[in-house]
Amino acid sequence: MKKLFDDLSYKISKQTTKQYSTSFSLGILALSPKIRNSIYAIYGYVRLADEIVDSFHGYDRKALLMRFREQTVEALDEKISLNPILQSFQETIHKYEIDIQLVNQFLNSMQMDLQKIDYDSDLYKEYILGSAEVVGLMCLQIFVDGNKEQYQSLKPSAMKLGSAFQKVNFLRDMKDDYQILGRTYFPNVDISYFNNTIKEQIEKEIYEEFQEALEGIKKLPNSSRFGVYLAYKYYISLFGKIKRTPAKKIINQRIRISNGRKFSLMMSSYLQYKISYL
Repeated sequence: MKKLFDDLSYKISKQTTKQYSTSFSLGILALSPKIRNSIYAIYGYVRLADEIVDSFHGYDRKALLMRFREQTVEALDEKISLNPILQSFQETIHKYEIDIQLVNQFLNSMQMDLQKIDYDSDLYKEYILGSAEVVGLMCLQIFVDGNKEQYQSLKPSAMKLGSAFQKVNFLRDMKDDYQILGRTYFPNVDISYFNNTIKEQIEKEIYEEFQEALEGIKKLPNSSRFGVYLAYKYYISLFGKIKRTPAKKIINQRIRISNGRKFSLMMSSYLQYKISYL
């Protein structure tokens, strides 16, 4: 029975999400049960590609990513894959009629991570589009259940939220990105001269994107609104901690939110959500 394999595929995507991200796991738990598996499928796929470019040192990452891309195309064309994460992903893509170009843009950004790039403004925008904004759009297609008018209306704010999340990640992971992976994403920024003035300029941009994103979150369907709001609140908390941390410390220490704090945020966010009728 193929259903057994399908169920297993979604369970592996779910376990992948839980293993790699407590914050997103909590956010997904706050979604309607009918869409959770599909969001797990998106995250599991994205996480697998991320691991290839970020963690598989000592292996031919370029060849692995190319193979992963080829397997993705095959899975989408044939509507099946023996790789459980690809299986749940392709099924989700077809179920919600998600634009394949979003997948291609994502993989293009993953490919950029395998190269030494001096990011200017255009390349920076291209990378964020593929690595974060299109992932938000894949999820949005699931949230609105294929409603094209609603999708187009909420598309700008979904992209802003993905962009803000990614830029917070850049600040959080600056130490590892620079010292281990040799990456600097912020355009025209020399990490050797990274200071509070530069950091504050980046934070101002992130704050504005969060403000725009919140307006879109308020308009999401009930099935997804609180889950996305919870992820937003977690990142706002992380962002606040980063803002309070001096630039010199940012480039030498990864900023974290404890699991206890994450659960506390979940409870307080639920109360805020109910009281404010978000």
